[in-house]
Amino acid sequence: MPERPDRDQPDHDRPDRPEYPTSIGTSDADSISLLGHDLAGDLIGQIGFGELAYLLVARRRPTPGQLRVFEAVLVSLADHGFTPTAIAARLTYYSAPDSLQGALAAGLLGGGSRFLGVTEDTGLYLQGVLSTLGDTSAFTSADWDDAARAAITATAATGGKVPGLGHPVHKQGDPRTPVIIGIAAEAGVKGPYLELFEAVGRVHPDVLGRTLPLNGAGVAGAALADAGLPVELLRGFALLARTAGLLGHLAEEIEHPVAPTVYREVDRNAVYREPSAPTE
Repeated sequence: MPERPDRDQPDHDRPDRPEYPTSIGTSDADSISLLGHDLAGDLIGQIGFGELAYLLVARRRPTPGQLRVFEAVLVSLADHGFTPTAIAARLTYYSAPDSLQGALAAGLLGGGSRFLGVTEDTGLYLQGVLSTLGDTSAFTSADWDDAARAAITATAATGGKVPGLGHPVHKQGDPRTPVIIGIAAEAGVKGPYLELFEAVGRVHPDVLGRTLPLNGAGVAGAALADAGLPVELLRGFALLARTAGLLGHLAEEIEHPVAPTVYREVDRNAVYREPSAPTE
């Protein structure tokens, strides 16, 4: 049997000390380090939470324009009323009021292809199209329209859906979309992702035969990508924003609960139905 290390021996004095590299943070008895900065001396009170969230992912501080777009997007995604994510959080809290973290987790786990996850799905879709276009620095509106038309046509031909199009409530236009695009333009952050996303909005009726709004989750993904954030992490930022909204719902649930009514409404109106015959 191999000899066990002395539990009282400090790790840094052990000859067989393992190493687990990280650039995020470490701590010792007297200090906490975060991204190479002293947390207490350099960051607390000196940096906002939005800027810190950007810094943690990008490993650099955002420009003023990028920070403005980033925080605008977080605000735009914080809440959208009684969505399934909010209802799940409230019902979970009703079932387990001793587990706030469980209620929050239940709401966040509902972030997928229909709610919140569209932020990342749109970013990935636009990234895929942009990767085929080469240098777009001299693109005109017509060039963007041609690129969008070709991409939508190819997607439709395979039966796929273009993420970022359509909304269950805002049928005539998502009020968040023009605001986010306007802020990005004013901040000097509007880039190829938003240009392509706007072109999708212009040309898709010709390809799909119907007009759908560019939704807020989709424009959020395009704006965050133009702001320099990794596309594969965009869903995480949507969930970060929605966490604040879910906390608001849970605070309201504590004071003015609706979950008991939702539960009773469904339970008392449940109707037994014979199971369908299995298909052969």
